[in-house]
Formats: sequence, structure tokens, C-alpha cells
Amino acid sequence: MSTLVFLQTSSTPLPPLAEGAVEPIATGPIATEAIQPNSPAAQTRDPALPADYKLHRRFDRIGRLVGDRAMAKLERSHIIVMGVGGVGSFAAEALVRSGVGIVTLVDFDLVCATNANRQLHTLQGTFGAPKVDVMAERLRKVNPKVRIITRQVFYNKETSEALLFAPDAPPIDFVIDAIDNMTAKCHLIETCKNHQIPLVVVMGAAGRMDPTRVKVVDLNRTEMDPFARMVRKVLREKHGFPSRALTGIPAVFSDEPKIDPQGLAYDGGDGFRCVCPQGQNDFHSCEHRNQIEGSAGFVTGTFGLAAAATAVRMLIGDKVL
Repeated sequence: MSTLVFLQTSSTPLPPLAEGAVEPIATGPIATEAIQPNSPAAQTRDPALPADYKLHRRFDRIGRLVGDRAMAKLERSHIIVMGVGGVGSFAAEALVRSGVGIVTLVDFDLVCATNANRQLHTLQGTFGAPKVDVMAERLRKVNPKVRIITRQVFYNKETSEALLFAPDAPPIDFVIDAIDNMTAKCHLIETCKNHQIPLVVVMGAAGRMDPTRVKVVDLNRTEMDPFARMVRKVLREKHGFPSRALTGIPAVFSDEPKIDPQGLAYDGGDGFRCVCPQGQNDFHSCEHRNQIEGSAGFVTGTFGLAAAATAVRMLIGDKVL
């Protein structure tokens, strides 16, 4: 005959565990002792981890995906995001949420009302503020311990050295190129190649509606992307890049055919009119473009997330190409 045993429980809450103690693990009907960190039953610490490494619970889920060694690597990595718009803002936030310890944001522009559909920093009350400053504040709320470096400048030949080799910042481990200016983009790609700085290049995200068409391939293997085709032409003719051989540089692109922009009622038949707070500048403005493309946040965001994924995976040793 079996016997049922009823254990009386108390409504009084149990006292909190002492600092450093681990929740008891039941080995019988009732567990009475907690396993201490220095006991034989405690998990052995990986000797490959830095002595001061301690993963915060905010990174628990990504940590369980990639492991402590990868998280320790990311925590000590410095990634620079060139361009903090519809692609770069999503990339930057994904990096910080993945545990990257140092992120530099580079963008000369100010937040504009027309950014609201696709750029994370564009909120009520941020119009007219520097994009890098607003984004930095947001990222520090994600991880208060992250180091965010802001550079409100336009990347070009003149500013390249100060941005990539700044004496007041740690060496750069990876570059995310989210620049949409052709000349600046090609100069950055060549500079990173010459100095052996790993990077991922983001191609044209505007004029697309299907985020499932976004892919990561070698720079010389993109298709259905006029912007990527022009980038390769400039790199080939002005910077000596190969015409067909693999470059080893990952590129984020979409194979969706580009959608032409449509006029809107408030254009009044006069075409697009720039309302950006920094519309008049000598670098890259609405007025200097042949046409203003349409864009969707769920596509530009996908480009940014793919770029961040490429950076993280390459830093921890994954093969992406």
C-alpha cells in the first residue's frame, strides 16, 4: 500500500539568499543547502575568460546563444557606425543590445520630421537635434555601461584619418558602412581595405517594400541594385578593385527591383521640397539629389539588423561569406 505524505507549507516568504549564493538544487525530497560558488558542485570558470568578466543579466539571452567567450569578446570590441539614419540607427541599437562595449556614431546631420518612418532617434521633441547625440542617449539607456563616442562630422577624405584612427579612442575592430554618399562610401571602403579593418557595406535600402529580399553576399556578387553597381564601378575605376573576383567584403543588399517614388498631394505639383533643419549644407542634402526615394522602416531596419548581425558574427569568428 502506498503512503501519501503531505508537506505543510508556510505563507511566510523565504529569506533572500546571501550574496554570491546559488539557488538550491534538489537532490532528494527536500534540498537544505545552497551550492556556494567555490564548492566542487559549482560550475568551473572558463580559464580563457578575462579575470574581470561578468555578464550582466540584460545580455542573458544573447549570452546563451553565443556563450561567455563570445560575450567577453564583444564587450571589449569597438565598432564604428558610419551614418546613423534608417539603416545605421537600427544597426547601432542592435550592436549595443548584443553586448558590444564601445560604439562610435558618425553622422553630421540633424533629426528631421521626414526621418520618423525609419530612424529610431526620431521622436517628438528630438527634431533639430544632432542624430548622434539623440542616438547616444537612447543607447545608454539600453546599457548604461556601454561607451558611446559621438562624432558629428561628415565622413570624407579630409575627416577619414581623425575618425578611423582617433588618438582618444580605442582601435576600431569593425566598421559598419551605412553611408549613402557615393564618393564618401567608396573612400571608406578603400581605406578599410588598405588598413585591413573589417567592414560590412550596406547598399541601397530605399525604394523597396519586401524585407525578405535582403541578403548578405560578397560585394562583387550583388544584383538588382543600381547603387551597388555604381559603387563597384567607382571602386574598380578609381581604387583598383577587381571587376569580378571576390573581394572578401560582405555587402547587405536587396534583390527586389527598385520602386520609383510617387508624388504626394502636399507637393502641389512642384515636386519634393526639403524641410530638413540642416537642408543647406555642402555635403549631402535633399537639394543635391536627383530625386527623393521612398523608403520603409521595416526594410531599412532589416538592412541595419543584417549589418549588425554580420559585424557581431565576424567578430566572434563566424563565417558569413
